[in-house]
Amino acid sequence: MSQEVRKLEPSSLWNHFADLNAVPRPSKKEERVIAFMKSFGESLGLKTIVDEIGNVIIYKPGTAGYEDHTPVILQGHLDMVHQKNNDVNFDFDKEGIKMYIDGDWVKAEGTTLGADNGIGVAATMALLSSKDIPHPPLEALFTIDEETGMTGAAALQPGLLDGKILLNLDSEDDSEITIGCAGGIDVTVTKQYHEEIVREGHTGLIIKVKGLTGGHSGMDIHRGRGNANKLMNRLLWNATDTHDVHIHQINGGGLRNAIPRESTAHVWVKDADLAQVKADIQSEAQLIIKEYTTTDPHLEILVEEGNFGTAIMNREDQTALLNAIYAAPNGIYRLSPDVEDLVQTSNNLAHVSVKSGHIKIDNLTRSAVDSEKLDLAHAIQSCFQLMGAEVRLTGSYPGWAPDPHAKINTVLADAFERHYGKKPAILACHAGLECGIIKNAYPDVDMISFGPNIRGAHSPDEKVQISSVAKFWELLKKVLKDL
Repeated sequence: MSQEVRKLEPSSLWNHFADLNAVPRPSKKEERVIAFMKSFGESLGLKTIVDEIGNVIIYKPGTAGYEDHTPVILQGHLDMVHQKNNDVNFDFDKEGIKMYIDGDWVKAEGTTLGADNGIGVAATMALLSSKDIPHPPLEALFTIDEETGMTGAAALQPGLLDGKILLNLDSEDDSEITIGCAGGIDVTVTKQYHEEIVREGHTGLIIKVKGLTGGHSGMDIHRGRGNANKLMNRLLWNATDTHDVHIHQINGGGLRNAIPRESTAHVWVKDADLAQVKADIQSEAQLIIKEYTTTDPHLEILVEEGNFGTAIMNREDQTALLNAIYAAPNGIYRLSPDVEDLVQTSNNLAHVSVKSGHIKIDNLTRSAVDSEKLDLAHAIQSCFQLMGAEVRLTGSYPGWAPDPHAKINTVLADAFERHYGKKPAILACHAGLECGIIKNAYPDVDMISFGPNIRGAHSPDEKVQISSVAKFWELLKKVLKDL
């Protein structure tokens, strides 16, 4: 089915996207895509370098009449979020993404699509390989590890780029131009707990929360979608509060920048309480499903008997864990007082793992205001320290402060209005873009971000709109011609 994608227009962009999607490229494992991009640049006879951390930079001279223009930096990231539905058999380390066309959208078969940021990367590749598109000198910067730490951007050294304007092609709405974004910090919770062996007269139950919509923990956090970890904790807290229920293990969510869609818990229940516990969980499940009918119409909560290991958390640790997760902030913490409807600060309780005496909980805290980012991170830290856990704050990266007066804003807005026949929305976003980090090394570079319509990023529902990609491509060419 991916061959059908190659027939779409603009042909060069879609073919480069298909080539890119054939290369496994998870964050932290970008060796293959780095080699792919290096080979691509060299095959065009263009100067290509790979810096010490793995970022790839490809330089292309300006076309006739543009040779002496100031270089323009085109920036995107090589890695992609790897998420799949539990019932999909797919190996991200070995297989290319399986794409198909559904009306005006390109989707993947039960996995993330990689349009974030593969479409932006493919557009840059199309420009690098073009022979008839007018443009100034181009410096194509392909960073690594954007999705799990932005370490590529953070390690970028001064002196590699001469451009004074950077076009970040990692936005996901074609009606918007982004001139600022949130920063973030990882809040990681770890603790060892005491295990006991469950006594006789208990039956194993498997509880599953599945079918949530999920999405990008920055761009979609305001939509009020269910968080599988919080919903599972609600079920367990209610069950253990009144009955003899013991946790064997919990596994919920995964990537820190994806709203968790699924969680599974294995618990042991005293036989005398079994019927009532099942009934109580089903009753609470119906309340939850009703509460989330609008945002998560495919939510399922399943309860079934099962056999598994007999080790359980001791009661004290179990109570402390469930109380801490219940109390931990999740979702919007504060809206911007200055920009209407913009989330200023939020937290995503991304992953909960309880197994074999070890607890690990991952959060991604975002804010456009560094002091408020730390304030929320400290609130989360305090919450989990009350249960005796070790809490580490790592991977902090700055937000990107908007500059409404930058020249590129006017150039892009004018091109947008000529192209679309309407003015764009110029705004900041709650997602983490690399612009703020790159600006540390290149403070004099004006930056702006735009892209086509991408929906469901960081989830298996990810899709990119075909007609929007065509508009984005034409707009990108017009902007380069005007610079």
